[in-house]
Amino acid sequence: MRNWIIALSLIFLVTSCKTRNSARKNDRRVKTDSTFVFEDNNNRQPRNSNEPVNDKFAFFEHVLVQPAFEQIKISSKVNVETGSFIPTLDATIYIEKDKKVWMTLQAFVITVARGIATPEGIKGQDKTSKTYIDSDFDYLNNLLNVNFIDYKSLEKILIGRTFVKINDSQFTLTRNAQGFKMASNVNQKIVTDKKTREYKITLQYDKNYDLLAVNLKDVLTPDELEVSYSNWEEIKGIRLPKNVKIIIKGSKSSQILLENTKFDFSRMDTPYSVPSSYKKIEIQ
Repeated sequence: MRNWIIALSLIFLVTSCKTRNSARKNDRRVKTDSTFVFEDNNNRQPRNSNEPVNDKFAFFEHVLVQPAFEQIKISSKVNVETGSFIPTLDATIYIEKDKKVWMTLQAFVITVARGIATPEGIKGQDKTSKTYIDSDFDYLNNLLNVNFIDYKSLEKILIGRTFVKINDSQFTLTRNAQGFKMASNVNQKIVTDKKTREYKITLQYDKNYDLLAVNLKDVLTPDELEVSYSNWEEIKGIRLPKNVKIIIKGSKSSQILLENTKFDFSRMDTPYSVPSSYKKIEIQ
């Protein structure tokens, strides 16, 4: 198993945890980052498959407000398709809000990798090759063919919130048979310290605001990232998907399929240490 599977699996596995609050109050003001939105109970059905939504308050309230939780533990079965054989992996993912994302991977009941992400960066170790990484989020960005992943956006992915900025002026919101579609009407420029990229962004939501798919297409390269969710269920008032698919296209292409088999909200220990005999992999 290649050492990059540790970080690749880390970002892909944790995207499986999408949550949101199911209880909402009428006519209340909420703050979502720097944007204020207002809830409105407008439940009109679309007259056609591409009807513009004029009253966007309820939509933004549901898709931008962060759900309340302390920790979530997920048991998953993971299939990684890269063109090389990788066995089905059993994963345990533990998310502690605002602090860390911890995971362990097993193949044939043997632990093969372990990783942890914090606001400072990511760490991972491959027990099969006795190697480890200790990096900032540039490594995950390179694996995903994007340039905007940091811990804050990673947390939004982990809890299933909209992890790209959306607004009224640069996106068009429409209703369709599935629910809602949010599509950029101008290229979205994302500037970081090291790179500037422009994307076409499309997000699809169910009628009850479950996130169904996110697509980001770089306008200047073949790079494209697509994440889709299905088989949603509600557990203790939190909506969670049982299936997640992540597709990376471009200079690096791969596909990750996750089947979430169990969700738990109890606290757990998250040990992480690197044996002195392991060799560090330098990230170029």
